[in-house]
Amino acid sequence: MHSFLLAAVPTTLEWSPKVAVVMVLCNILAIAIGKYTIKNQNVGLGLPSSKMFGGMSHGAMLGTTSLGHVLGAGVILGLASMGAL
Repeated sequence: MHSFLLAAVPTTLEWSPKVAVVMVLCNILAIAIGKYTIKNQNVGLGLPSSKMFGGMSHGAMLGTTSLGHVLGAGVILGLASMGAL
């Protein structure tokens, strides 16, 4: 039974510059989505370089980059299963 469970685990893709680019693009997309959809994005502590991110707070940036990592993981796994990465 134990060997059957190990056989069911898919092999994962090793980290490479292509994987990094996909993750960065997904995070940029998520920040852009958050910039235009979060109603009160400047409530709370501001970022040190708040002008660069349009006045987003720490909470808004944490939320958008969390979404970006979830999107990135899905895109990377999908592209890897299709053989594109």
